[in-house]
Amino acid sequence: MDFNIVGWFEIPVSDMERAKAFYDAVFQVEIKLQDFGGTKMGWFPSDHGKPGAAGTLIQNKDWYKPSESDGVLIYFNSLDLQNELGRIEPSGGKIVQSKTQISPEIGYMAVFLDSEGNRIALHSRQ
Repeated sequence: MDFNIVGWFEIPVSDMERAKAFYDAVFQVEIKLQDFGGTKMGWFPSDHGKPGAAGTLIQNKDWYKPSESDGVLIYFNSLDLQNELGRIEPSGGKIVQSKTQISPEIGYMAVFLDSEGNRIALHSRQ
């Protein structure tokens, strides 16, 4: 296979402005907003020459519902996930599992609830 198996992700939101502010603050990025005839999308920055999948925040009340426990768990990569953990609660989220070592070879993980109530994870080598 000459491509990453994960090609795209969408994180459901109820309030796009609140979700944008949360992710902008936690990851120190600028989410770009776009409205496609009632479906609002907030684009995470991506560089297609680097590893990892691209994705968006997405708001459409008929098709997407934030969830704390149902569905897929997305992991965001980090240099040291403790940096993002420190910005989660001040930005309106909640830490569910603090920085935990998976193994010395794999690194660390943590789980949080975003401003919309979605369960999201972080991964870092340190």
